[in-house]
Parts: sequence; C-alpha cells; structure tokens
Amino acid sequence: MLKVIRSYSDTDDSEIESILNFLYTHLEEYGDPKDDIQKAIDYSLQRRKSFGGYIIVKKEDEKVLGAVILNKTGMDGYIPENILVYIATHKDARGKGLGRELMEKAIEITEGGIALHVEPDNPARFLYEKVGFNSKYKEMRYQR
Repeated sequence: MLKVIRSYSDTDDSEIESILNFLYTHLEEYGDPKDDIQKAIDYSLQRRKSFGGYIIVKKEDEKVLGAVILNKTGMDGYIPENILVYIATHKDARGKGLGRELMEKAIEITEGGIALHVEPDNPARFLYEKVGFNSKYKEMRYQR
C-alpha cells in the first residue's frame, strides 16, 4: 500500500514514529540524527511553522518498506517549489523498483519543481537521474 500523508490528521503518532525510525535506520550513512528527521516530518505536516509538504510511505503487511519526506519551499517561481528531504527503501527491498515508485509518486503529487541534495557517492543518484533530475548547480554552504 502506498499512502500520502499531508497532515497529522491523516495519521497517528505510532505511524509517524515508525516512519521516523525507518528513515533513521534505512538512510544508513546518508542519514541524519533522529531530531533532524523529526523536524522535517513536523515541517511537512505543519506541526512547525511552514508551507507544509508530504510524506509518502510504502507498507506491506504494516511493515514500512519505503518512505519519502517532501517539503514545500514557499518560493514558487524562484527556486523549486518542493524539496525532497529524505527518501529511503528497506535494505531488503532494494533493486525491485520501489525507489522509482516512490519518486514517481512524489513527482505526481507535487506542483512545480523538486530539488534534492545527494552525496556524489550515493547510489540513489542514478535513480534520480533516471527519473529526470539533473545537476544544474554545485551546492555551497556556510554553516555556523
């Protein structure tokens, strides 16, 4: 089952917790601390002040097999209207088209462009390119 969650009223705390734990585990070396993943979830579902977004989750027999967090940027026409913050598939389900299914659903439900960040050595980069993403800029950051 593929489910799109647009607000906290579409789900319950136990489902959010399972998505959080799934992403924390299956993002592996490309992941972030749980607190950061929770912030992205809260932003997408407007539990924090935000433009909102979406969570897409793929389950089979109540087991999470894949998840995506998309956040709206609120900058339509200037930068892409959406940012794909996290996408992960269960390690036992990789190579079976699940990542592509999640990406295609993300493209289908959003309006406007989608940006994402990917490490150069992340194998998911090839999936992004296959579905039409390209690398227009080199990202630079100043972090305090």
